[in-house]
Amino acid sequence: MLNLFSYVQFGTPLSHILKTVPMCNLARLLAGEIGDKVSYNGRMTDADDKLRALEALLQEVGRVAVAFSGGVDSTFLLAFAARTSGVQATALTAASSLMPDVDLSFAEAFCARRSIPHQVIQVDPLSSEGVRANGPERCYHCKRLIMEALTREARAAAAVLCDGSNADDAQDYRPGARAIQEQGVRSPLAEAGLTKQEIRAAARALGLSNADAPASACLASRIPYGTPLTPHDLARVAQAEAALREQGFTQVRVRAHGNLARIEALPEEASRFAGASVRARISRALHDAGFAYVTLDLDGYRMGSLNEEILEAPDGT
Repeated sequence: MLNLFSYVQFGTPLSHILKTVPMCNLARLLAGEIGDKVSYNGRMTDADDKLRALEALLQEVGRVAVAFSGGVDSTFLLAFAARTSGVQATALTAASSLMPDVDLSFAEAFCARRSIPHQVIQVDPLSSEGVRANGPERCYHCKRLIMEALTREARAAAAVLCDGSNADDAQDYRPGARAIQEQGVRSPLAEAGLTKQEIRAAARALGLSNADAPASACLASRIPYGTPLTPHDLARVAQAEAALREQGFTQVRVRAHGNLARIEALPEEASRFAGASVRARISRALHDAGFAYVTLDLDGYRMGSLNEEILEAPDGT
């Protein structure tokens, strides 16, 4: 059976494998991690088909500008495109008050290490009334503003803008997807049918440092719909989450309900809050960030928790 571990067992350096194995065969080296098992007769796996489709799609585009946020999806897309034959890949990152600093730093360092052309475009989402009002369509207005800016840069370079949306994204409330379509942005990972699990597995095979990094989202997702967005509120959320990461928490969110901070943590990490010293440090850090009250959500972390009331509304709004 063809798999990554067989190559390593026979003494082939992993770095050589990643440089020489065709991208369309990457999934076959990941047999057992993604897709169906590869049979002894060399039958293609489902993941093989998806990666081959991704490779063909990018080669058809030719000159690709990746909307690079620093998340695992856009990182994998950029890395895949950069080493696919016949593809010229560049990265475009929209920097704004809604983007966590840690994501921008990662994006800049990643491109520098791999000598991938990278341009950072400053965008001010709060200049849009539709974003500031923070209604259910906030993500649409924000994504439209960002994609308009990135699309202009991509077209100036005669490139096609591609984003990191994947096949699983349709399961969540994502009005921003409409803005992506309106701007003519391609979503190669979604078009190839790649799921988050498959992308993470492929990213691990490429040695990407953020392959298993927690999902990230813009800071506006921490503020309940209907509460106007302000630089002050966004800054205190960013400061609070940075403090929690410094304490070793991985997948964590601080949802701001006025002066109350609601912490969402992974179930396996929630027990750490039982320690008095940990609670004291977190409480002090979040008070320093500007919150009067600090609470722990007993339901734990879940993606897009503030979308729950939108999705459950009787009229769907």
